[in-house]
Amino acid sequence: MYIKRKLGKGLESFKNLRFSCQNSSESSHRYLVTLGVGGNVGDARRRFERLYLFLKKDKRVHLFQTSLILKNPPFGFITQDDFFNSIILLKTTMQPKPFLSYLMRLEKKFARKRSFANAPRTLDLDIIFFDNRVVKTPKLQIPHAKWFERQSVLIPLKDIYR
Repeated sequence: MYIKRKLGKGLESFKNLRFSCQNSSESSHRYLVTLGVGGNVGDARRRFERLYLFLKKDKRVHLFQTSLILKNPPFGFITQDDFFNSIILLKTTMQPKPFLSYLMRLEKKFARKRSFANAPRTLDLDIIFFDNRVVKTPKLQIPHAKWFERQSVLIPLKDIYR
């Protein structure tokens, strides 16, 4: 069951027991990661719930906090369904490149297919921040490019740091 709230034109937030919650900060994992979660194919909120449960059980990460889920219009390729987006804070012992590989395997596990830029997708996992690291390679940019311009990142981040 979600608590739904209209935030503005085309924007709605959803909260429940798993999204917009904080877990124990006790962890031996070293790096704090801000993870962007998105999707607009099928039941994205249910998929987020399944991702949450998967991450809670995975010893390679420690789930620390989740934001509300934001429903927002697409950008880039706009003739597609609205997106659901959230932020997950977690800790990991993995370095940035192996962590990116881990996320790509997770996307594949949740049936992500890559067809073209900004295409509809079942699950999109983006590293927004990785501790205080700055990484610029052809496959990985940390902090995530243009995170500060996207409501799909800013509104969930605001929920976490309220």
